[in-house]
Amino acid sequence: MNIKNVYILDDRAILYINGEDAKEFLQNLISNDINKVSDENSCFTSLLTPQGKFLYEFIIIKHKSGYLIDCEKSQADGLYKQLSIYKLRSKIEILNLSNEFVVAAFSQEKFLTFEEAQDISGFTLKYREDPIFLDPRNKKLGARLIINLEKLYLSLKKLDLHNANLDDYYSFSHKLGIVPKNLNKLQNKLFGIECNYEELNGIDFKKGCYVGQENTARIKLKNKLSKRLLPINIVKGELTEGESIFYNENDIGKVLIEKDYPFALIKYLDENFNGKSDFNTKNASIDIKKPDWIKS
Repeated sequence: MNIKNVYILDDRAILYINGEDAKEFLQNLISNDINKVSDENSCFTSLLTPQGKFLYEFIIIKHKSGYLIDCEKSQADGLYKQLSIYKLRSKIEILNLSNEFVVAAFSQEKFLTFEEAQDISGFTLKYREDPIFLDPRNKKLGARLIINLEKLYLSLKKLDLHNANLDDYYSFSHKLGIVPKNLNKLQNKLFGIECNYEELNGIDFKKGCYVGQENTARIKLKNKLSKRLLPINIVKGELTEGESIFYNENDIGKVLIEKDYPFALIKYLDENFNGKSDFNTKNASIDIKKPDWIKS
């Protein structure tokens, strides 16, 4: 990323959860440990089905007396409803602040020019009253500023940041191996741990129970993680959502996100990822590259 570029993430939404039970409420639901979230640290996490399947993913940021939730806009209404279902008698308030706040992304290099900034994924500081944090999934994705819409453009001018093409940010995220959009296409299609949440700092295996914890822990402890969500690139042809991917005529995966920035759930075999393998679907030839942050 160029140090002077900023990407206005108009596909993101902001929810806000506060109240005396907010911390305990989130701790009982999410795959990460809410105790990691402070004025100086934000965290990436997910909300899973009781079976451990993917439903929602988001970033949690401490803000005033509560927590900001940075999620994909297409998931915001569903996440709001799901959280409301779990609310029961908890003394919390859930607000959708998407019409008031906006998310802007910029480079890791720019983030490190701020006084007191640290080169640690999730590290959070304040620009005046607004949180700025290094992406907790992977710091190569840069930093995010969550700010009131009315203050956005004046603040960007003072920070010497200039609006850039959002597709460049999406393409960078896809190349890095992190899903930039269309998360609803993944719902109930794979386990949360198959979304690489361990490597993306989205699961805490030491915390207590949460929704979907049992199957997530079982897959981890029994070393049964045989599939992973991986980015795919079209060499020629077109993809169809849900179609099979073949390697040497063997079915090794399924296309889950077919447009713009495609991803597939792939049976994870190291020998398939030697940079010389040919993968194909019924109507397309594709490349699959394992992100370098996946070590196993």
